[in-house]
Amino acid sequence: MRVWPRRRDTARRRMGCAEVIRVLQPYLDGETDEATARRVVAHLDDCRDCGLEADLYREIKKSLARHERPDTRAVERLRGFGESLLHTGPGTRGDRIPGG
Repeated sequence: MRVWPRRRDTARRRMGCAEVIRVLQPYLDGETDEATARRVVAHLDDCRDCGLEADLYREIKKSLARHERPDTRAVERLRGFGESLLHTGPGTRGDRIPGG
């Protein structure tokens, strides 16, 4: 009996924090495909850290839409989180929100 290798179904594969952060802004702007959007939603439902980041992005976006200056602390926190992702690999838990 021949056993075929199982094909990796990328639409069902869980996204890590680093992957989600890379596509978070396009997702929030409605610019991702449906499969990516479903994977982002699943991750945001399970990951408090990334859910908080999504909330920060939304608040900044709302402030900009109202032509208000975004909360400086929120912007700095978001910048720090993004920079921390540059120094850690996907799947590591070193991607916690600084100050969060």
